[in-house]
Amino acid sequence: AAAELVEVTTALAAEVDEREALEGHVLEMQSDLLRSQSAEAASRHRALHDALTNLPNATLFADRLELALEQARRHEWRLAVMFLDLDRFKHINDTHGHDIGDRVLQETAERLTAFVRGGDSVGRRGGDEFLVLILEVQDDRSVHEFGMALAARIEKSMRVSGVRLSICASIGIAVFPDDGATGALLLERADLAMYVAKKARCIVSRYQGDDPAELT
Repeated sequence: AAAELVEVTTALAAEVDEREALEGHVLEMQSDLLRSQSAEAASRHRALHDALTNLPNATLFADRLELALEQARRHEWRLAVMFLDLDRFKHINDTHGHDIGDRVLQETAERLTAFVRGGDSVGRRGGDEFLVLILEVQDDRSVHEFGMALAARIEKSMRVSGVRLSICASIGIAVFPDDGATGALLLERADLAMYVAKKARCIVSRYQGDDPAELT
């Protein structure tokens, strides 16, 4: 009987050891899976966001614009795409260095994000160019006023590493459906309108025609 008890006890101990080993293996697999999922999510985020500002990059912004256009067509909304370029940014880089230039871009991104509404989107196209998507715009006047207020917000001076800087934004606007039916066309026309705003220095320009010379 004692021998049988020892045998049973040994078998139970082996079973417990085996179960603990199995549980440890499962936990290790779960941990590996979580690390893999986390790494995959981080990789996706890097692929779709600007490394400097953490804003959506041009690819993600274009995707958001297409989704917004689907909703706009379904509900007969108007929406606006704004193409924003910072004036005198090259001068800041050349005079104060790229570290301060990078901080200016980050501050601009923060100002844009804080200014727009929750459902709107801000992206960085690259360099000193940013994109803004405004949903459910009411009329041309409200779009223009929003652009002017946005430009005024960007123009407020900032202190970076002890240096007080003032920048200026030129903003081009294209409105759906008036100025284009596709995301690519709206972005192209907002870009065209921005060139006129840049010529006039620190103003907002609405797209008026395919030829940049005709834009006002």
